[in-house]
Amino acid sequence: MKTIHPKKNLSKANKADYKFPYLLRNLKIERPAQVWQADITYIPMFKGFMYMFAIIDVYSRKIMGWDISNTMNAEWCRDVLVDTIQRYGKPEIFNTDQGSQFTSEVFVRVLQENEVKISMDGKGRALDNIYIERFWGSLKREKIYLNPPNGGVDLYKQVKDYVHFYNTERRHKSLGRITPDEKFYQEIKNVS
Repeated sequence: MKTIHPKKNLSKANKADYKFPYLLRNLKIERPAQVWQADITYIPMFKGFMYMFAIIDVYSRKIMGWDISNTMNAEWCRDVLVDTIQRYGKPEIFNTDQGSQFTSEVFVRVLQENEVKISMDGKGRALDNIYIERFWGSLKREKIYLNPPNGGVDLYKQVKDYVHFYNTERRHKSLGRITPDEKFYQEIKNVS
């Protein structure tokens, strides 16, 4: 038996919006800000749910920008993107799925005005955006599911604490057992 109910679908594109090819196939990622990936996820709480948008630097796995909202419109994603670019500079390539927020004119315009190459996953290919997907799994397993947030303020605090931990304390085997911040700033220092 299977219940019939609406399923969460966060990646639905509008047919009239912008689509771009996937640029990461066989690309060797060798430095910070070469590729950023972004996505939106559904975060369950003790009562209800909210959405989280985050941007990750693929090379270092550093969470560059994020926010929580009870809606997931393109303007919200654009504002996080603008803040992140103002704080860290722009990436060479920005990769997302084909969700309506990322294919919208308001979001695409920011990337085009900053001369960032736009890459989009193939339809139904979650593995094309694997680094941000892995972050979602870590956040939910290591923080959210263990202590379901009691409202938006609690969720924001928990996510803020986890992102700080993830960037500054959580060592990654794939990074040689260093943190995302160590990898990101080590490479930035080497370039300077």
